[in-house]
Amino acid sequence: MKFKKAFRLLFLAPAVLFLHLQFSTKEVYLEDDFRRIIFKDVKELSKEIDLLHQTAYDFNRNQASLKQLQQQLKNTRNSYKKIEFVLEYYFPKHIKYYINGAPLNHLDPFPINENTPNYSGLSPKEYSKSLPLDHLNTDHYKDEQRVVEPVGLQVLDELIFSDEAISSGEAIQKHTFELQEWFRVLEKGMQRRTFFYDYEMMEASRIELVRIFTLGITGFDTPGSLNALEEANVSLKSLQKILHPIVVKASEKQRVELDILFKKTVAYLNKNKNFDAFDRLEFLTEFINPLYKKTLELQKELNIKSVAETTNRLASWNAYSDNIFDEDFINPYYYTLLKEEDDNEHLRELGKLLFYDQNLSKSQTMSCASCHKPELAFTDGEKKSLASIEGQHVLRNSPTLINAVFSDKYFYDLRAFDLEEQGEHVIESHLEFDTSFSELVQKLNGNTHYTQLFQTAFGKKEIITRYYFSLALSSYIVSLRSQNSPFDQFVQGKTNKVSAEVRRGFNLFMGKANCATCHFAPTFSGLVPPLYHESESEVLGVFESPNILKIDADLGRIANNKLEDREEIYRHSFKTPTVRNIKLTAPYFHNGAYPTLEEVLDFYNKGGAGGMGLSYELPNQTLSSEPLNLTKREIASLIAFMESLTDNPEKFRK
Repeated sequence: MKFKKAFRLLFLAPAVLFLHLQFSTKEVYLEDDFRRIIFKDVKELSKEIDLLHQTAYDFNRNQASLKQLQQQLKNTRNSYKKIEFVLEYYFPKHIKYYINGAPLNHLDPFPINENTPNYSGLSPKEYSKSLPLDHLNTDHYKDEQRVVEPVGLQVLDELIFSDEAISSGEAIQKHTFELQEWFRVLEKGMQRRTFFYDYEMMEASRIELVRIFTLGITGFDTPGSLNALEEANVSLKSLQKILHPIVVKASEKQRVELDILFKKTVAYLNKNKNFDAFDRLEFLTEFINPLYKKTLELQKELNIKSVAETTNRLASWNAYSDNIFDEDFINPYYYTLLKEEDDNEHLRELGKLLFYDQNLSKSQTMSCASCHKPELAFTDGEKKSLASIEGQHVLRNSPTLINAVFSDKYFYDLRAFDLEEQGEHVIESHLEFDTSFSELVQKLNGNTHYTQLFQTAFGKKEIITRYYFSLALSSYIVSLRSQNSPFDQFVQGKTNKVSAEVRRGFNLFMGKANCATCHFAPTFSGLVPPLYHESESEVLGVFESPNILKIDADLGRIANNKLEDREEIYRHSFKTPTVRNIKLTAPYFHNGAYPTLEEVLDFYNKGGAGGMGLSYELPNQTLSSEPLNLTKREIASLIAFMESLTDNPEKFRK
């Protein structure tokens, strides 16, 4: 190694070595630089968590003020933000459930059974604290599922900055103790790591840029304090520090440009500190996206491979994308059984033919296109879609299929785990195709035209099977992707025009109006960034009609026949759909009860069912019941922004 050579020179020529170190910066960084930086920040965070617990203890005994407690929480969260990108990169589950997860009741990720015999000499409780959740064998001790209360920094942020903080000393102390306990486990996991590779730090840093924009500055992470901008600043400074051992190996041009960009971004955040007034669109186009692109240039210049390439794993996120709003930013093949290398034009055209074929249904009057019309962004304009039986309707409103592939579960109640399973529900529904896969494939195998098309698409002279049918239909659904709306074109740099109202609406959507804390960028759906592995559902309390204060009777996720979803937290819980092409997809919500966007936004503005006095009827509402206090002008701006996400569905016409 070059350092070893320099070390030998220390004894041979001190003066030469001095000049070598002075003028060749890239030679002086060691392979353990990442480890040194990381463990220094982990140690600092551990100290701040201990101080937070002590302050909470004092606060509970009236020996510390609320202001002191709030300041210490800020200090602790800022310390966490310094190392967040590394901790979440290696231990995303542990962070989500024990360190910085959303302040909502959830299923216990590891419901241990204390009566299970010891495993490797450890009791169940000891075992649960021996490693981060990501590395535990969660099946060995697993007991019956149960719902637990949330713990971690977001919970504390919401509680300590609430009106109830003064009377919640004991609860706050309990939460800080749990945070302390679970962080000790995380420390053990970090200490077991021997190597921190450049390709890991490169990828973790770029993912953090996505996290800062999609979760950080939206206030998702700071539900009480709204200290989002300060935390984003801390994160960016930390990224520059961790990237330094990589940056010094790059060309001078690359080093200078990246340094200038980081400094400008930090300066922008220092200057613009008002959460509601912060220009998130300018921050995206002038700072976050340029940093995202510049770090990719750095990666390519130094020939640092992506983790997907290095580990040969399928990734949901495209490590070679250079814009968070690129059409290829998220990998559609992560969400389907269809492999990218097996997809082709013949398969896609076959899937399209199947999509529009009414003969596949028992009545021979219904196709997929009956409820998903291209001109309506693949919806149908009905409150609830028409059934194959005359005069009847299916259970729910028809969602758009454009970008629908970007989900880990499908249907409003999340009952299907992949696109292929989704097709099964439609085919076997008595209100829809009213047939079975065995009957359907038998029909296809009896059609010479179809057998020839399947042979061409798959290159095999075999009978048509359910598997081949599902892949063909998936190929077409996967092709229904588009991110080329007027707003996208502006963010992608294809045009320099965006109206002041659209800009204002985007900033409201990503900030004050709280829309982006559920409709995450860039899909503007419930697909959770920055890894995009999980689709969220929300409990809103949608009414039977905008003018009737009666919660719709549809039970949603709790009634989807999935054992793990039979919990009260999922009663009236529905998947968060995309707001892309929302101009074309009225009426709205799962029941199609809201004809206009104005009515939808009025519902949110009033805090959903809970905000309108029905908190008793809906105890598990996940939407904040606090009114947003949006003005009529702000609502108009929000609508202008959402309508600017209208794409061109005509290109998908038959």
